Amino acid sequence: MMRIHYLQHVPFESPARIADWATEHEHELTGTLLYEGVDVPLTSEFDMLVVLGGPMGIYDEEQYPWLAPEKVLIREAIAQRKLILGICLGAQLLAEALGGRVYQNPYKEIGWYPVSMKEESGDSVFFKKFPRELLPFHWHGDTFELPPTAATVASSIGCANQAFEYQGHVVGLQFHLECGDDSIDKLLEHCGDELEPGGPYVQSPDEMVKQPSLLAQSNALLIELLQAMEERHQGLSS
Repeated sequence: MMRIHYLQHVPFESPARIADWATEHEHELTGTLLYEGVDVPLTSEFDMLVVLGGPMGIYDEEQYPWLAPEKVLIREAIAQRKLILGICLGAQLLAEALGGRVYQNPYKEIGWYPVSMKEESGDSVFFKKFPRELLPFHWHGDTFELPPTAATVASSIGCANQAFEYQGHVVGLQFHLECGDDSIDKLLEHCGDELEPGGPYVQSPDEMVKQPSLLAQSNALLIELLQAMEERHQGLSS
């Protein structure tokens, strides 16, 4: 059993399918709702940390003061070699904690857009079973540059760094594999004002919703990743 803890930034971006997987595999799942002003946990309270997405930027500490203790926790978890998965904003927070620069991407990327795995991903303990091309869901305006100590394992035409890993225990995904049946509806409800008609990588709401086959493909990849992280935990703790 793993003790998995998630950091949630807004009510409408939940662990979704990650929570389903944790329950099915009888892992202990706890969470901190940062938007409610709840204190972050101690690193001793979890084996794996999941840092979820959100519409804010990593430098918006004045508006979201809980970002400061969250960043401290992330740095401590990295230093203690905890397993960590960051998604979208979470990946940006991980990149910044590792010394990378986070900045506005030339294009917003919102919708179902292809991502290419790099050749090196075949040697990855986390991504070795991923196909060379995937079609996940995106909703981001920022991106990141990574320090030399981290390895980019995926990219897209609209965004150079789509996924990375660090020293066999940290994984960042700019895209979303965890979406459940209503996740995209919630994003459209709360963040629909971010849609820019005519943007090269922004789809219409009709193109985003009711995509059961794409959701199923993404969820299957999520399970592959989580199972690899579960196996990594067993290896690190043995």
